[in-house]
Amino acid sequence: MANIKQTVKYLYIGHDPISVWFRYGLILFDAITIVFFVSTAKGAHGPAFTVFSLIIGFFIVLDFVARLWIAKDRWKLLRQIYTLADIVVIVSLILDLFLPWNLAFLRILRALRLIHSYHLLRDLRRDSHFFRTHEDAVIAAINLLVFIFATSTAVLVFFIPENSPNAYIDALYFTMATLTTTGFGDITLATPGGKLFSVFIMIVGVALFVRLAQAIFMPQKVRHKCSNCGLYRHDPDAVHCKHCGETLRIETGGTS
Repeated sequence: MANIKQTVKYLYIGHDPISVWFRYGLILFDAITIVFFVSTAKGAHGPAFTVFSLIIGFFIVLDFVARLWIAKDRWKLLRQIYTLADIVVIVSLILDLFLPWNLAFLRILRALRLIHSYHLLRDLRRDSHFFRTHEDAVIAAINLLVFIFATSTAVLVFFIPENSPNAYIDALYFTMATLTTTGFGDITLATPGGKLFSVFIMIVGVALFVRLAQAIFMPQKVRHKCSNCGLYRHDPDAVHCKHCGETLRIETGGTS
């Protein structure tokens, strides 16, 4: 068991190319499952869909257990946003076998795993100069996209009529019109639940949109902890810490 645990640790937290590519492979798996969950959120789900969902769920559970097994602080891991998203996805897959409701919209939350993973962030900061210089904007954009697709899928499942010819487009259109407070009024959610959900989209969506705008238009900072005072954000070309004057050694992409 000790050898197996060491192998799992090597794959999940190692620095070698094999470990890095394994983690990028996990991100590819996450992306594929998200596309599957979005594309199958609406409509009848037969036995083949149930079997395929359970297979995906098995690998999600396997990944979840592996992360929990090697974690130094398991309670801290369980409080991470991407861990909570995985738990919601796993529970929704299990409940699908017993409940008449379609919980597919909850599985879009798995998209949070695309970026909210410490080791993925570390890999991207090391391997991508673009990500290092635009990290806040990239994360804010992904948070907004996750919210848009999760709420659009919820609108699709609960509020758009079954016989609508452009159901997903209508759901996405309504979400964007509500999020941007444009409010054209050609598609509305007339029920009390629909109105409350529209308010939720406006409040959370506008906050995420403003956060993205701030990340894009405010001066960009890079993450590098000052060894003297601990200041964590600096200008990309900073040589000295603005807080204490300590010499910084911020990694750059270099030149070829």
